[in-house]
Amino acid sequence: MPFYSMMNLSASRRPSISYRPIQPTDLEVLVKIHGDLFPIRYEIEFFHNVVNGRDIVSWGAVDRNRPNGESDELIGFVTARIVMAKESEIEDMLRFDKSRSDQTLVYILTLGVVESYRNFGIATSLIREVIKYASNIPNCRAVYLHVISYNNSAIHLYQKMSFLCVRRLHAFYYIDNQHYDAYLFIYYVNGGRSPCSPLELVTLLVTYMRRGLKLITARVWKNGPKRVKYRDKGCLLPMTENKRNITIEGAETDHV
Repeated sequence: MPFYSMMNLSASRRPSISYRPIQPTDLEVLVKIHGDLFPIRYEIEFFHNVVNGRDIVSWGAVDRNRPNGESDELIGFVTARIVMAKESEIEDMLRFDKSRSDQTLVYILTLGVVESYRNFGIATSLIREVIKYASNIPNCRAVYLHVISYNNSAIHLYQKMSFLCVRRLHAFYYIDNQHYDAYLFIYYVNGGRSPCSPLELVTLLVTYMRRGLKLITARVWKNGPKRVKYRDKGCLLPMTENKRNITIEGAETDHV
């Protein structure tokens, strides 16, 4: 199957984008696009699970105006999985009835659009498909995902779509013998919400600032006048030590 045409969209032709579930015939193209877009390599089992719908839901984007019989070939995709809220890493970021064992979340695994088809709103539309899917599950409370810290375009996209950046994860990713931080984004659905109201969040931040000021003051008085140095973390989000080696798990990635 030819792949070169995916990267050579004619400027004179406007694409006609439509969306459909990913299917077994997409396997070869799906593997190729992941290899082109992401800095990691996924196990073939992951792709088989995607195309066969084994515990993974997915949507593909195609350009119906593509010639030479390629009008149904993938030019973008999103994959996701339903997880139990009680067993998720973001349980503490949700306010829900913990006595109910059926509360779920939708976790976005991978999202990508081939380079020549960017800036057509395809990624936005794919994310909306996931949000609509999650909203139609009565016991689902949120959609969430991780974004590698240097992927500014993805961070901007999720912020624009009203995802909340709730946590920074130190050294979360391990790629090519190097650690990278990640941001955790959440989009609440079906009445799901943060355990803290806006007022509670402000109060919590003020409390932490006061405690920090008192601690610094106490140390200065105890040790005598010293020059206190501050290092800007660049983020007020809480840090955790939850690390993930994505070269092994093959189900996490930075989103584009």
